[in-house]
Amino acid sequence: MQEKTLTAIHTAIEAAVGEINKVIIGKDDVVRKVMMSILANGHILIDDVPGVGKTSLAAATGKVLGIDYNRIQFTPDILPSDIVGFTIYNKENDNFVYMPGVINDTNLLLADEINRTSSRTQSALLEAMEEKQVTVDGKTHQLRNPFIVIATQNQVGAAGTQVLPHAQMDRFLTRLSVGYPDKESEMKVIKERQTPDPYAGIRKILSPQMVLQLQQATLTVTIKDALVEYITDLVTATREDTRIELGVSPRGSIAVSHMAKACALMKGRDYVIEDDIREVFCDVCAHRIITTQKARAAHQSGREILEQILKTVKVPYSL
Repeated sequence: MQEKTLTAIHTAIEAAVGEINKVIIGKDDVVRKVMMSILANGHILIDDVPGVGKTSLAAATGKVLGIDYNRIQFTPDILPSDIVGFTIYNKENDNFVYMPGVINDTNLLLADEINRTSSRTQSALLEAMEEKQVTVDGKTHQLRNPFIVIATQNQVGAAGTQVLPHAQMDRFLTRLSVGYPDKESEMKVIKERQTPDPYAGIRKILSPQMVLQLQQATLTVTIKDALVEYITDLVTATREDTRIELGVSPRGSIAVSHMAKACALMKGRDYVIEDDIREVFCDVCAHRIITTQKARAAHQSGREILEQILKTVKVPYSL
């Protein structure tokens, strides 16, 4: 990649991150991980307590990227047809007409509180997230490109929630947590939320075409064979660890490589280094593993186990 092109890409990304940070104050790391996920053409699951800015993050991202944004609030009565659409008989023309759902004609879909709807409705997103299309009554309808899902969930008030099946968790490139802000950031949030529209001060930086170009540029980032071996060693370790019942899938391996490329590009490089892999490994893989009952009884989270694996798996000597 030419240095001039690389500089222009880095400048555009930094400008977009800077605008989102005007709304999501004091959470630069989370904003960057969201941007990395989008560069890697992946979907994002934000899992945290209520009121920390999950929805605001998605809305601000859509505005700054200049892409069409849509939102659906998941509740127990939401049906799959609300998401993917349905066909209806047109008596005048004697044919069936497809009525689009919320997922059509949008680039960024916010699936708010996804764990508060039924498993049947959750599964309506599977085809869309994997193949960027929906099939209704035997007919396939292509979705817009780019197409990104940002889903939110929280574990507070577990009554009435449906745990996402592992197959759907695996569709999310990253699982992130916003967390509470520090004191200075929270004071700034309080002061700035005295105006009715917190999004009024942020600008559109990119466009759908520019997002596609950035995603394409991410794919061209170089990753050495030794680093591919390092990723393979890491995911193999998750499959062999006695504390893990189900390790990272091959889809997860590919996801780590794509996310590492996005991390490199965000830092102004067109090649991956080992630190890029370490930085994104837990965010990409923690939701893809299932820990054993013994590990859960010992209060060992999947992320803690992965962090220990990062410390034990050595970088290949050839690197």
